[in-house]
Amino acid sequence: MSITKSAFRSLISLSGLLTLLACLPVFGLVWTALQGNNEIWDHLIRFVIPATLIDTFMLLFGVGFLTILIGTGSAWIVTAYQFRGRSILDWALLLPLAVPTYIIAYSYIDILHPIGPVQSLLRDGLGLDMQQLWFPNIRSVWGGIFLLSFVLYPYVYLSTRAMFLMQSASLIEVARSLGLNPNKVLLKVAIPLARPAIAVGTSLVLMETINDIGATEFLGINTLTLSIYSTWINQSDLASAAQIAIFMLMFITFLVLIERLGRQKQRYMNSAQRSRLMPARHITGRKALLLFGLGMIPVVIGFVIPFCHLIVESYKRIQYAGFSDSLLEASVNTLSLASVATFFTILIGFLIVSSARFSQNIWFSRIASLGYAIPGTVLAIGLMLSLGAIDHAIADFLEFKLGISTGLLLLGTSGILIYAYTVRFLAISIGSIESGYNRIHGVLDDAARNLGQNKRGILWRVHFPLLAPAILSAALLVFVDAMKELPATLLLRPINMETLATQLYAEASRGAYEDGAIAALLIVLVGLIPVILLARMGKTNR
Repeated sequence: MSITKSAFRSLISLSGLLTLLACLPVFGLVWTALQGNNEIWDHLIRFVIPATLIDTFMLLFGVGFLTILIGTGSAWIVTAYQFRGRSILDWALLLPLAVPTYIIAYSYIDILHPIGPVQSLLRDGLGLDMQQLWFPNIRSVWGGIFLLSFVLYPYVYLSTRAMFLMQSASLIEVARSLGLNPNKVLLKVAIPLARPAIAVGTSLVLMETINDIGATEFLGINTLTLSIYSTWINQSDLASAAQIAIFMLMFITFLVLIERLGRQKQRYMNSAQRSRLMPARHITGRKALLLFGLGMIPVVIGFVIPFCHLIVESYKRIQYAGFSDSLLEASVNTLSLASVATFFTILIGFLIVSSARFSQNIWFSRIASLGYAIPGTVLAIGLMLSLGAIDHAIADFLEFKLGISTGLLLLGTSGILIYAYTVRFLAISIGSIESGYNRIHGVLDDAARNLGQNKRGILWRVHFPLLAPAILSAALLVFVDAMKELPATLLLRPINMETLATQLYAEASRGAYEDGAIAALLIVLVGLIPVILLARMGKTNR
């Protein structure tokens, strides 16, 4: 049975409709921002945005600078040198990826609290009371820069490590033959060649930083994202929140353009390199121990300390109160929402990319991928506005035309949350499936056609089996990201519905850090799954 032209057009039309639905929050955001009160906007411009901009740019600059140092330095250590323990560092440096930003803030606030373990031990050891001991305040912009950098540096590490591995051995050997020591080789040869990869990783770090709402609120940092949240929740002013969100979206667009430019340059440079990889220098003795110690510092700060703290606090909590019913309910809600969202995200991504493959039109996939660049808070406002208008229109039509009172059908339900997850993480699905398609040569399509297969047969009998690993990887990443998503979940969840992320946020907001330890530990344990997958993929690729 051959697939007809009308069926093929239907696939293209469906992809276009799905892309339009993915962009719906942005349309709603722009429309509402244009309807906002100018007087309120003037107030925001004069008194709210300047202060938040200062904190936001300080945080972004500090996190960007420190993640470049940590990520690039770690990538160079495990690429340029061969020493005992390097194979451990190779995958251990990815472990902080399993710790969401709000969990590392949550953990260190508890650890470094005036009555926490660190300050208590210092006071006991030095014989001082609470007023006599001075200790840096982690709840500050500088504390945020420190903590976020040690949990987000793997984005820079991954992209830069890949670029270092691809750098031609001849370039490094020529530099060494000219008398450059290893430090000068790094600064004058390796880093200039790796700048596109560093830019890609740093732009992802900055997008994650500006999307954060939990860590910044815990640490008392007044960012643009937090201003959007407070304007909406505390002042009940959606239009003003939308105006701040548009301002923020413009900045995010700028970061996306930098990331895209970096990828284009990276592809060019990769194609220009010779196949022989950069050689690693063999190091032994104290230097090897020093390199291993330097490499382990970000792992210990970004993963080991918070993870061990969560285990201890979770054990104490379970010993004292057991595994509460509310936590069990939050776990079920989290798993259910993440599973359903993963199914739709993968299905929609597969349809969009497959239609692009057959039509040679990549615009749908590119436009639909923009959701990942939209912070969760901005996305939540856009969905609330656009779906709210649709919801009210449907309810009014049913009530006045048919006499049926349904109330709101979309807002305040799990459906809008699944919609938000799908839009937010569709880029992961599309990117992974596109990567899988890049490995399927067009010759296979031609061979299948010669054997009598139509486009539908090629799609399901050739493409889908070959795409299975990419689809599985994408599903895993989407599932974990949906589990730990906080901003959109916090704003769009139904009343009296909690997930692990929102329950942790609620407990930390009340100052009951020990009560949120189990939820935090469960999120981290699930977050380890994609980290293990990334480590295995890295070994396979090398």
